[in-house]
Amino acid sequence: MRKSFRVLAAVSVVVLGATACSSGGKAKTTDSSGGGANAAGSSGYTIAMITHETPGDTFWDKIKAGAQQAAKDEGVTLKYSADPDAAKQAQLIQSAVDSKVSGIATTLVTPDALAGAVKSATDAKIPVVGFNSGIDQYQKLGALMYFGSDETLAGTTAGKRIAAEGAKHPLCVIQAQGSVALEARCAGVKSAVPGTENIDVNGADDTAVVSTLQAKLAQDKSIDYIVTLGAPIAIDALKAVDQASSKSKLVTFDLNAEAATDIQSGKIEFSIDQQPYVQGYMAVSSLYLYLKNGNDIGGGKAVLTGPSFVDKTNIDKIVPFTKNNTR
Repeated sequence: MRKSFRVLAAVSVVVLGATACSSGGKAKTTDSSGGGANAAGSSGYTIAMITHETPGDTFWDKIKAGAQQAAKDEGVTLKYSADPDAAKQAQLIQSAVDSKVSGIATTLVTPDALAGAVKSATDAKIPVVGFNSGIDQYQKLGALMYFGSDETLAGTTAGKRIAAEGAKHPLCVIQAQGSVALEARCAGVKSAVPGTENIDVNGADDTAVVSTLQAKLAQDKSIDYIVTLGAPIAIDALKAVDQASSKSKLVTFDLNAEAATDIQSGKIEFSIDQQPYVQGYMAVSSLYLYLKNGNDIGGGKAVLTGPSFVDKTNIDKIVPFTKNNTR
């Protein structure tokens, strides 16, 4: 799979064949946190975390929970901000540079649009780590480390599993056009199931997602699987399946408490988890260790936090963690 050079973090679980990210289009969000096990700022470091979060997407709650826990553990002052618009995310990175933070952790979902801002950081000798999106681009942009799932591998793994279950015409739902992570997932599914068809939806508008999918399912009864790329979109897809009286089966990427319950009940066949809590935690901790001790986690190679299957065989153990925003 051309990924043999990548390494698996000790804290992560990668399960292939037997076991991103999300985006949209609303306004930016900001948050600052720290303290707990160590007082906020006691390390002397301020780390900016900048993502392409769509407000209301539960996926990012887990990213932030991991980052906030790492900040508490390390005594780091954490400044979180987000905007799903690529140009505005780049502006947030530049603002972090201008404020002279100690380090920057950022998603790289639209690498070309963020390249200039990341270069501004590295030119200012501010260490940058990538996470969640941009696994194939982070080194070109100058990021020191990367924490996330191999999305092509994750998509291929999902595709092989549904192919083994008889899938012929899956519908892969992309909720944010231009996202390299989402496109890689669907490309991976298609590599295993050539009949895969992609559909674009507006992930920032649940009603629009439901209506778009309902119309597609009503029009094309040959669709036998729906592959959603985020847990909130999976919940929308379930409504669309019901409204269209479709017999399509549903699989998803990522988890939230509602999707976990639907896996328990059999409404969702399985989820492919990239462990976003780990991504947020490792992004902050790696910068702290780099600043404090010169550590390079992964030795210049991406540290994988997924993919991992979540299904009826392990969902009972995982459900409590989804309620805590850690899975």
